[in-house]
Amino acid sequence: MESAATPGSSTRAILAGLCASLVGIGLARFAYTPLIPALIGAHWFAASDVVFLGAANLVGYLAGALAGRPLAARLGARRTLQAMMLLASLAFFACAVPLNTAWFFGWRFLSGLAGGIVMVLAALTILPTVAPARRGLASGAIFLGIGLGIAASGTIVPLLLDRGLAATWAGLGVLSLLLTLASWTWWPQAQAAPSPAPDEAPLAAPARTGFALKLIYGQYALKAVGLVPMMVFLVDYVARGLHMDTHTAALFWVVYGAGATAGPMLYGFLGDRLGIGNATRLTLALQIAAAAAMVLAHGSAALVLATFVIGTFPSGVVPLTLGRIRHTLRHDAAAQGAAWSRATTVFALFQALAGYAYSWIFAATGGAHRVPMLIGAIAFGLALLSDLLLARAAWAVVPEDGTARA
Repeated sequence: MESAATPGSSTRAILAGLCASLVGIGLARFAYTPLIPALIGAHWFAASDVVFLGAANLVGYLAGALAGRPLAARLGARRTLQAMMLLASLAFFACAVPLNTAWFFGWRFLSGLAGGIVMVLAALTILPTVAPARRGLASGAIFLGIGLGIAASGTIVPLLLDRGLAATWAGLGVLSLLLTLASWTWWPQAQAAPSPAPDEAPLAAPARTGFALKLIYGQYALKAVGLVPMMVFLVDYVARGLHMDTHTAALFWVVYGAGATAGPMLYGFLGDRLGIGNATRLTLALQIAAAAAMVLAHGSAALVLATFVIGTFPSGVVPLTLGRIRHTLRHDAAAQGAAWSRATTVFALFQALAGYAYSWIFAATGGAHRVPMLIGAIAFGLALLSDLLLARAAWAVVPEDGTARA
């Protein structure tokens, strides 16, 4: 059975997960984007090297998704997560001293490695301490750090840049280290695997469970493909595609960051109240509508609202997908960990591939922003269709109260 946890200990564990996702993913990945012009302008690296170094974090993230569970099996999840937060913090300090490209690449790789391991381990370490009815909201709170990192990339980083590049990297390191130390004792001890309650529904047949997992992986890949265009092209689309000034375009990125901050908690709440499947289909439909509004709308209010909705998705999709996996493989903690690791790997791989593919398409079409956006909307549409397949199979997602709510 799951060990009992007091409300206070559960809250501290959730806060530890929030700090980890903020340090390992929110800051380690997204704070790099607003630093790119400064890295080039200060002649730290050539423009081509900056793109190459940006990919180092994604490569490390892939490696972390694969290494997380084996490392936790050797060291324990608690120690592994603490070590990864320290590693991500150290990487910021190391990047303040750009000795050469290989040095910088190595530390960006290690920061990505830390983020991948945090993504794989954090929620599955913490959620067993949380009551089943609150796990969607708790999962959203854990991954709130991703949204906070996106928001910080448009607010805190520009302020730090006033003091110079080295000071910016060091400042991010100090912030990450403080979060690491503050959350050090909040991580829960190892949890025993839960046992099924007598009144819970029986597990799905292995063949059906396998099919459901394949649909979940495919859907997560499609979501990755769908969310990349706005992450990459939003500011440029507003500035040049919609003929607004760069200051206005920067404000749109702040709105996107506000959406990213709201996304995890909002999506987790919807998962608890509506069921994971209903929440997934609702949010995918909203993403398709928001993408259409970005392409077709001309009023500022509609564009701002669409930007906020689009911003909720990159961070909000994580608790919903994790909820899918937990419900599909309930009572099997080891299988949940393996499936979440594979899902994280698939998402990271397709996000990286989509980034390069969209860049090629953007160049090949002469800078037509709407083409990548259209492809992203199609990917969301295909993800919605795949979710309807899951909804037709009531066994695919069974909540922990034993009722089918796909």
